[in-house]
Amino acid sequence: MKRILYLTFYFEPDLCAGSFRNTPLVKTLAQQSEGEGIIEVLTTRPNRYASYAVTAPALEAISENLLVKRFSMPSHKSGMVDQVLSFASYAAQVIKATQSTKYDLVVASSSRLFTAWLGAQIAKKQGIPLYLDIRDLFVDTIQDVLKKAWYKNLLLRWLKRIEQQTFKRASHINLISEGFRPYFKEQPSAGFTYFTNGVDDEIVDHPKNTSMVKDPSRIKIVYAGNIGEGQGLHCILPEVASTMGQQVHITVIGDGGARNLLDQYIKTLGLSNIEVIPPMPRAELFSYYDESDVLFIHLNDYPAFLKVLPSKVFELAAWNKPILAGVSGYAKTFIQNEVQGAYVFHPCDHKGMITYLEHIDWRTQIDRSAFLNTYRRSTINKHMAGSMMDLMLKSFKHEY
Repeated sequence: MKRILYLTFYFEPDLCAGSFRNTPLVKTLAQQSEGEGIIEVLTTRPNRYASYAVTAPALEAISENLLVKRFSMPSHKSGMVDQVLSFASYAAQVIKATQSTKYDLVVASSSRLFTAWLGAQIAKKQGIPLYLDIRDLFVDTIQDVLKKAWYKNLLLRWLKRIEQQTFKRASHINLISEGFRPYFKEQPSAGFTYFTNGVDDEIVDHPKNTSMVKDPSRIKIVYAGNIGEGQGLHCILPEVASTMGQQVHITVIGDGGARNLLDQYIKTLGLSNIEVIPPMPRAELFSYYDESDVLFIHLNDYPAFLKVLPSKVFELAAWNKPILAGVSGYAKTFIQNEVQGAYVFHPCDHKGMITYLEHIDWRTQIDRSAFLNTYRRSTINKHMAGSMMDLMLKSFKHEY
């Protein structure tokens, strides 16, 4: 029986894109490898948001061939130093847990590079293939976020070297966005796939309130997700709320490193038409989507984000409601081509967002059934898990 080591920093019941991607994917992989492989997931106990406390067992056998081990992390508030300490703790526990077990394949799902690096170290030590699922270009993002840090150049050189070594070790690399493709042009030795995020079955099957706006003079806008520098909510939502006044009511659901900055702007401007509430389970979140008039996505105006495709696009598109998207680059092209009833404006452009809000035709019916059929996550996961199995079986044949 072959053994697959699966590394992901986030897993159910945590609330974040990494958890929503990896949890159903791992379960699909377990189904496909039944009788041929055992999957061991090494992850963390829920820690994405300090304001969302939920328990999960340290050891959980989800099925006969799927075992999940969750490691405890130090408490944090999503700051950079906090995240470094959390990953160091995770890496130390993973290394200890894998020392006495021989695996046949390592799968690492990574948005911040170091889970991928950790997978590369284990794969190299054991002489086994490595499958990377790259969800973000960490070095690109750091270059934008640390614009004025005195240590920026030194850090970037170090990170770039780690990135090159990690990607060079990979047998196969999946890129979550085709916008990442040019970044990997110097990695000819690895095989590539482009399995995106998708719409979860629980979202597709959820009975939705898709009625049009009830009161055009008071538009309900809902954002749900991380409140970080990368999302840049503080760069746009306070301006929109201040300019439009009681014409809009904005609900922000989530937490993150820039939450205090957003709160500060709201307080300084004395805004009563924008509220920020903590993360919540999906079942509760869906009720906010149901009661919304407009759903909102935003990325900060950084060059690194020209390549990304936010996972939130797939979630929000399940509701046949207008979507306002402050994005550029590949995400802009994807949304304009694939998502009916979406209005795309430049990141941080509050005037562009307001213009669309003032000109939405509330009588137009939105039908995204074609999008849901194409991007259902269960279908994508079957193909992606199949590519993992192919890599493992191919490696097995080469051994004999």
